[in-house]
Amino acid sequence: MKAKITLKDIARELEVSISTVSKALKNSEEISRDTKEKVQAFAKLYNYKPNNIAISLKNKRTKNIGVVIPAIVHHFFTTVIRGIEKYANAHGYNVIVCLSEESFDKEVINMEMLANGSIDGFIMSLSSETQQKGDYNHLKEVTEQGIPVVLFDRITNEIDCDKVVIDDQFGAYMATKKLIDQGRRKIALITTDDYLSVSKARTEGYRKAFEESDIEINESRILKLSTMGIVDEERIQEFFDSNEVDAVLCVNEIFTVYSMRLVQEKGLNIPNDISFIGFTDGKLSKYANPSLTVVAQHGEKMGEIAAQMLIDKVESEKEEESFQTKILEPTLVIRNSTIN
Repeated sequence: MKAKITLKDIARELEVSISTVSKALKNSEEISRDTKEKVQAFAKLYNYKPNNIAISLKNKRTKNIGVVIPAIVHHFFTTVIRGIEKYANAHGYNVIVCLSEESFDKEVINMEMLANGSIDGFIMSLSSETQQKGDYNHLKEVTEQGIPVVLFDRITNEIDCDKVVIDDQFGAYMATKKLIDQGRRKIALITTDDYLSVSKARTEGYRKAFEESDIEINESRILKLSTMGIVDEERIQEFFDSNEVDAVLCVNEIFTVYSMRLVQEKGLNIPNDISFIGFTDGKLSKYANPSLTVVAQHGEKMGEIAAQMLIDKVESEKEEESFQTKILEPTLVIRNSTIN
């Protein structure tokens, strides 16, 4: 029994583009007779079965964009959706949003549900479980059928597609360096496990700032929590009970605001006794007491760029596929949780 093959497999074997293979299989007049015969014969030999849902999606523009995000609790993702909708609506596209809730299975179900001919392409940020598993077959199947995908924030290099991210390493480096320059030396990092691409990059930035300042890192001051969406109150309390710190960098504003409340209950003054910097410039950061210094991720701009990249790909007539990764520069917004 011959193995199942895809348009991408045929294109690679015959050294032509996926678009050429697709058109040849549909007897398009744009393709030479010789190429059509060669493609069709190869497809027949290997018992190629077209994905009718994918073909419907590719050939009939619905003017809908499918967006799959891990959670809605974080302000960052709401700003990205705002940016996507702003650009998409201005160009005549609607946006359908689904939540994976950090679940691999739900992420796959969302993609299968949307890829029924109801959307023109995907904009996605990977769930924590997907990155933990390292299983991206559902994404590969979609891209191999020529369905455009744009990944943002949490990405993987295993998928050939457009991507847009913030420079997370530089953001954490910049924040840690700010604290070091203010005389802080016992700087804690509250993050999540390194299988999350953003957490890994931010941990690298934290470490880089210490190394460049020739300060030894105390590994006990790095707390890695299991997910981005849940505040593990017990572990955070134990962390502050067992570690002497004079500053804290957190990978999101929820971890930061909870930690600030905890140290205030212990009688510490922010920022005189201990400074805090978090990621994401949301309402929690602005209205916290004291207001929170943050690494702004520019989610709305990221969303606009992701939507532009996807719509450009959907509407492109180019046969040759090329992909790009756009990296946005973060901004440090200084407020009252650090000494100005």
